[in-house]
Amino acid sequence: MTEKIFFDSDCVSAFLWVEEQSLLGLLYPGRIVIPDAVYRELSNPAVRQLRERIDKMLAMHFARLEHIDLRTEEYGLYQKMITGQLPDHPMIGKGEASCLALAKVKGGVVASNNLRDIAAYIEEYQLEHITTGDIMVEAYEKGYITEDQGNSMWKEMLQKGRKIGARSFSEYLKKQRDKTPV
Repeated sequence: MTEKIFFDSDCVSAFLWVEEQSLLGLLYPGRIVIPDAVYRELSNPAVRQLRERIDKMLAMHFARLEHIDLRTEEYGLYQKMITGQLPDHPMIGKGEASCLALAKVKGGVVASNNLRDIAAYIEEYQLEHITTGDIMVEAYEKGYITEDQGNSMWKEMLQKGRKIGARSFSEYLKKQRDKTPV
């Protein structure tokens, strides 16, 4: 699979906070896209270290920045999402909207933990979606991290206020195994 992965700030920042962004580069070389709206969210002066880490990812070509140009299909969709103009859909933030609009129009995967806000869009546009937990499971399955390393990273992410779906990586891993048909 060579699809682009459009990262929302909540998902990429989980890895940035714990300084494990290189894991994303190992898993998805040449596929990581940071929409400009997400980059601006990560540029908050109060969390300067996140911007510095994303800048390193960009400089090392682990990721690339993508802008949404005016008068494009993705811009029109983005505007409708952030202003609540789509019937039966919630108004959502600029980062989520940019990921969804780019993935729908240009093709790709949405990487976001904010399921409550994006679920209706994911379903309607039939987009592939991954979360921080899914990424960590993939890293584990490929042998990039051990379960203990995953638990350590997970604990740090939770301490940084990330909402990632379980109390530990082991618990998340078990939930995923329980979902998988035998």
